[in-house]
Amino acid sequence: MIYCVEDDSSIREIEIYTLSSMGFEAKGFEDAKSFFDAIMEDKIPDLVILDVMLPDLDGIEVLKRLRKNTKTKDVAVIMATAKGAEIEKIHALDLGADDYLSKPFSMMEMVARVKAVLRRYQKEKPEFLEIDKLKIDEVSHSVFINKEPIELTLKEYDLLLLLMKHQGRVYSREQLLDIIWGTDYDGESRTVDVHIRTLRSKLCEMDYIIKTVRGVGYKIEI
Repeated sequence: MIYCVEDDSSIREIEIYTLSSMGFEAKGFEDAKSFFDAIMEDKIPDLVILDVMLPDLDGIEVLKRLRKNTKTKDVAVIMATAKGAEIEKIHALDLGADDYLSKPFSMMEMVARVKAVLRRYQKEKPEFLEIDKLKIDEVSHSVFINKEPIELTLKEYDLLLLLMKHQGRVYSREQLLDIIWGTDYDGESRTVDVHIRTLRSKLCEMDYIIKTVRGVGYKIEI
């Protein structure tokens, strides 16, 4: 279970949506009070994505209380801080935060950091995704076809990983923009089409796995 403590409802909702779409169970809270109430009444989460700026209690104080409580002292915490707020980041890490995200951040960066922190806590084995001759090594962020590595940009890799993790599920261009590029991206949805086109070209003989669903978006399916 991952708890997202964020007072901005639009950011909180896309965080929960993204985490859920990647296979995590996630809940959102708009302030420190509702978050602590949930911890008292519900199960302790595996990880907390904690915004520094909250309406009732700042995230640094929330982190202090988590670390002082014997029930929550070992919960993984990723702080969300304002871009350039170096003092906040250092302070959070000194107080026991496991990692931080600088706003604005993309949803795929958030997912990558969540997985990295959980790996450290849970000591997960390396994860591989395979479709026919195509293989993704999530730990090394490597992609292979017939055991030969192929070079992808970060966005191309994120697109391929998301679609492979959810074979058969159709993602609209708008959903892909939100998840891969982030809620603050103000470019055109055509960006997705361009990246899909270049991704297909790099997949060569495996390009057929990326299907276009006319009027909707894209999916991976054999």
